Amino acid sequence: MIIDAYNNAWATAGSSDYLAGDGYGVEVMLASMDAGGVARAVVCSLGQMIDNAYVRSVQQRWPERIVGFGQVNPRLPDAVEEIARCAAAGLRGIKLHPTMHGYHFCDHGLLDPIFAACAEHGLVALVNALDDPFCAPLSIEEIARPFPSVPTLIAHMGTIWNLMEAILVAGRTPNLYLETSGAQLLDVRTAYERVGAEKIVMGTDWPGNDFDLERAKIARAVPDVEDRRRIEGGTLARLLGLEEEQR
Repeated sequence: MIIDAYNNAWATAGSSDYLAGDGYGVEVMLASMDAGGVARAVVCSLGQMIDNAYVRSVQQRWPERIVGFGQVNPRLPDAVEEIARCAAAGLRGIKLHPTMHGYHFCDHGLLDPIFAACAEHGLVALVNALDDPFCAPLSIEEIARPFPSVPTLIAHMGTIWNLMEAILVAGRTPNLYLETSGAQLLDVRTAYERVGAEKIVMGTDWPGNDFDLERAKIARAVPDVEDRRRIEGGTLARLLGLEEEQR
C-alpha cells in the first residue's frame, strides 16, 4: 500500500487568489492520488488557515483514503486542548509550522507541552522545515529527543541549505524521519545513501506537486524495490499504526 506523508487541502474561502480557488479540495486530490497509484494520503490544512474541522470532515468521509493530521499554533492558549480534540476525533498527527506562526522551534516553553500532548495521545508530529532559521533541524532534534515515543517528520528534509543538518539529526535520533516533498532528487539520493530507507518517508505536498512525479523521483533515487516500499508507505504505516489495516 502506497501511503503519502504530507499533503494540503482546504475548503474554498476568502478572497486570496492563493487560498480561495476551488481546485484544492480533497475530491481533486483523490484523482491525483489515483493517477499516481497512491492508496492513502496524510492531509492537513495550510499554515495560513488552520481548519482542523475540515480535515476531520474529509477523514470521516473517506476513511480508507485520508489520514487526517491536525494543526496547532503553540502560541495560542488552547493549543494543547486542541491536540486532545484532534486525537479524540481520530486524527493521527499534528502539523507544526513555526515560520508561518512566528516562533523558533528551539523553544521548550512553547513546544514541550505540544510534544507531551502528542506523546499522551499517540500522535505523529510533522514539522514544516524548509530552509529556514525558525526550524533548523538541530532545533527540531532538541525538542523531539526528550519525547522518543513521538515520531517526528522533518518535512521537506530541510531543503536546501539545511539538508545535511537534517540528515545528521535523522541519522542519530531514533524518532526523527525525513519527509521528501520539495526535496531534489539529489537530496533524496544523498539521504538514502547516508541514513537508509528506514529513515525516509515519501511526501508529495499536494497541490504543490503531483503524486506520480514524487513517486518517479523516489524510484530514480532508490533503486531497491524493498527500500522503495519502506519509503512509499511501509515505515509510515508503522508510525501511524496502520500496519494491521494493510494486511
